[in-house]
Amino acid sequence: MQLHFSPSMRSITILSSSNNNGFIDLMKIKVAARHISYRTLFHTILILAFLLPFVFILTALVTLEGVNNCSSFDCLGRRLGPRLLGRVDDSGRLVRDFYKILNEVKAGEIPPDLKLPDSFDQLVSDMKNNQYDAKTFAFTLRAMMEKLEREIRESKFAELMNKHFAASSIPKGIHCLSLRLTDEYSSNALARKQLPPPELLPSLSDNSYHHFILSTDNILAASVVVTSTVQSSLKPEMIVFHVITDKKTYAGMHSWFALNPATPAVVEIKGVHQFDWLTRENVPVLEAVENQNEIRNYYHGNHVAGANLSDTNPRKFASKLQARSPKYISLLNHLRIYLPELFPNLDKVVFLDDDVVIQRDLSPLWEIDLEGKVNGAVETCRGEDEWVMSKHFRNYFNFSHPLIAKNLDPDECAWAYGMNIFDLRAWRRTNIRETYHSWLRENLKSNLTMWKLGTLPPALIAFKGLVHPIDPSWHLLGLGYQNNTNIESVKKAAVIHYNGQSKPWLQIGFEHLRPFWTKYVNYSNDFLRNCHILES
Repeated sequence: MQLHFSPSMRSITILSSSNNNGFIDLMKIKVAARHISYRTLFHTILILAFLLPFVFILTALVTLEGVNNCSSFDCLGRRLGPRLLGRVDDSGRLVRDFYKILNEVKAGEIPPDLKLPDSFDQLVSDMKNNQYDAKTFAFTLRAMMEKLEREIRESKFAELMNKHFAASSIPKGIHCLSLRLTDEYSSNALARKQLPPPELLPSLSDNSYHHFILSTDNILAASVVVTSTVQSSLKPEMIVFHVITDKKTYAGMHSWFALNPATPAVVEIKGVHQFDWLTRENVPVLEAVENQNEIRNYYHGNHVAGANLSDTNPRKFASKLQARSPKYISLLNHLRIYLPELFPNLDKVVFLDDDVVIQRDLSPLWEIDLEGKVNGAVETCRGEDEWVMSKHFRNYFNFSHPLIAKNLDPDECAWAYGMNIFDLRAWRRTNIRETYHSWLRENLKSNLTMWKLGTLPPALIAFKGLVHPIDPSWHLLGLGYQNNTNIESVKKAAVIHYNGQSKPWLQIGFEHLRPFWTKYVNYSNDFLRNCHILES
């Protein structure tokens, strides 16, 4: 586009280029000399030449800011007009004012007489009726959110407490099963028959067999461990199970395995009262643990009284509750530390917890070279599951205690109970039991401030330097802790462990993980049906 002035400056022609590089007259303006002088016209053009670049830049800024996709002069005018006239958009100032109010409300105290609505609908209604200003609205919203957070927190702690009580109690059906089987022991000679039969007694001390040891007072859980082990074995005739239970459960446990033999495996049932070695002289510390009133109150008392819940979070509170399970002061739970004395004729054994399921043949465990170590176990400081497989000594011990800080490394890797290979010959050459007792005494003297009583912490010390790590595929943990356990990993594991509160025989067990356990329960058994232990 070009501007052409006539020599007399009486006319101005605006020319536009055509397609054939010629020019087309778009407009011709005739100017009367008496209306405008050359000097005036020159100054006007000069001013326009000065302003047009700024108009162009402003237009570009509007476009780049994306205020609107203007496609007409009208739209562009609406956007440029306020700016050319010095008027700006107030939205930025409104946002700044809003942030200022929020900061004031955050730092200020909620008015004590502030009435909180019960719902969002009521909040909107109150705003309309009472003409809330922005500050009052922000205070109301803050108070509602804080109230909701408190209620959610209280509900979470209440849920954890209820779960703890459910995990610590004995389900009605399992209690019924124990009573009925105990009654059967007194009235049915078949329930009292010798286990194992006399001709199989030599197998109890024959080291050519694969010896499993299970310590429990849960008859149903024991049946699942034994059944799953036998059914998963390639050589079940080589299996010998030594089931240890307490005096009150002995008759019922004996009845179950007498009436439901795990053929071709051999099963021995022994009560703690039948071991001559288990005297007060040999287990003085555990006797004190079971009888000391302060310790019993700690595990059986009110777990909320005196606790400052504001200083903890639900995850830490759940861990504390787990550590206060009454099972930790049971002699049955500490028996594994006395295996060399309880089974003096055995060389190598696999110790199983009662909340495991065996899914693969375990005979290769006896072929693992422990390289002179005592305990073959899965380490729990590395793995994909950050909740279960991230345990170091710092997770179990109080390193502010001088004895702990002096003797232990907080970064040392922990290992798991539940499925362990014990070389009893190597064990007998150590002072594991004495170390275990010594540290238990120190913890009792310190009023349980070194660690909260349990079987694993003192074992971590007693077996220090004597643990041989085995492949994690042998032992998958955490099925009683969380419901997001990888199902494919569960299917591949040799032993799955429902450690945690959500045991598969409890109603709080995780539904999608329970079938791996229930598949080994014979729900057609008359005793189970009479006790209403039904497949869920």
